[in-house]
Parts: sequence; C-alpha cells; structure tokens
Amino acid sequence: MKVSIITSCFNREETIGQAIESVLAQDYPEIEYIVVDGASKDRSLQVINRYKDRISRIISEPDKGMYEGINKGIRAATGDVIGLLHSDDFLYSPDTISKMVRKFEQSGADFVYGNGLFVDYQNTDKVIRNWMGGSYSKWKVKHGWLPLHPTCYIRKSCIDRLGLYDESYKIAADSDFLFRYLYEADLKVEYLNEYIVRMRMGGLSTDSAKRKQMWQEDVRMYRSHGLPPTWTKLQKMAWKVPQFITAKLKF
Repeated sequence: MKVSIITSCFNREETIGQAIESVLAQDYPEIEYIVVDGASKDRSLQVINRYKDRISRIISEPDKGMYEGINKGIRAATGDVIGLLHSDDFLYSPDTISKMVRKFEQSGADFVYGNGLFVDYQNTDKVIRNWMGGSYSKWKVKHGWLPLHPTCYIRKSCIDRLGLYDESYKIAADSDFLFRYLYEADLKVEYLNEYIVRMRMGGLSTDSAKRKQMWQEDVRMYRSHGLPPTWTKLQKMAWKVPQFITAKLKF
C-alpha cells in the first residue's frame, strides 16, 4: 500500500524542515511525499530543496491559499491512501505511518483518523490541547464533532469519487471536507487510538485574529449542509473543551 503525504507551505522557513524530516524519518517504505510551496517569499523553498533528492515531488508556484495547494497535491498523488501534514506540524513518531497502514489493512477501512497534540509554537514539548479522536458516529458529526484534520488518512479512490476541498473557504474547507466524507457519504470509517501528529498552536484556525472569519465560515458551511448553523457551531466548540482539561491533567 502506497501512502501519499502532502505538505502545503507558504513562508514557513522556520518549521518546514522539521515537518519534512518527520516524514523522511518514517520506517514505512512506500511513502510518496509531495511538497507544494505557494511561491514563498522567505527561504522556505531553499529549505525544501535541501531534501529534494528524498522528496517525491516539489511543486512551487503561486496559489490562492492553502487549500488550492492541497488540491494540487492530491491531483498529483499516486498513492492508495492520502494524508496531510501541514508545514508547522510534524508526525508524532517514526512508526506513525506503519501503524496507519496496519489499521487500513486489518480493517479494510476507507477512512482512518487518530489523535493529535496541539503544542506551543516554540516549545513543542509543551502540550496545550490533547485531541483524542474517540469513536466515530454520524450522530456525533451532525452535532459538531469532527476528528482532527491532519490525523485523517483517506483512500484516494474515495477522494476521486467524493471530491476535493472547496477553495471558496479560507479556513473552513477542512471542516466542509470532513463533514461531506463523514456525514453525507457512506464510508467505512475506523479510529486508530494512536497519536498521529504534533501541531504548533498559531495556524490559521488557532490564530485569535482569524477566529471571527472562522466563525463566519463555519456558520456558512453548516448552513450549506442544511444544519442549524449557529447551534451546530456552538456544539463543535463544546467538543473541544475536554481537550484543554486533559492536556493539563495528562501533560
């Protein structure tokens, strides 16, 4: 089973190297790694090119945002399963992809998700949120629950059938994508109770300056799917409360 991992990057010279190294350190041999740089204006592309002999494909050209970059990567991917690793983040351990593949093979799943940690931007050993994926049900999705986006790995055949990210969203395209796949489609979904990724706090959806835009886009997204938008958004927020509590208790 070939796994395609896609990293979309723009002006992330400080963190992109760690993201790349976490993929290259994986003990699973059949990984296609695609890095999509949106014509960064800093030294990101120079950092990426240090690893060019070990990256399957590098795409560097202007785009209109992260989701356009991700869609470019998906179109270029040839793997059986596709996963994302954002440029501020890194895979949890060298056997993360091996565990993910084992879950696909043992379960016959179309879609597998796991757990993730939100960490301090500078001190990545400091855990801020402990995101335990938990069991899947369409009822939970209808009431605002979604798995952590970068822990989700999906068969390419399902993406070819169900479609890419809606680029009209700048922040909520991942929520829209997951809702379509986990609620409106009928996929075999499995939960892998393992940490998949460490995510630095400070990305688009964790930047306080972007929270108003995130609220507006989530409301638009839920309304487009026929759900009560404000109520569903509030429920989505409520699912996150235990993440902060368990982070303090566990870490």
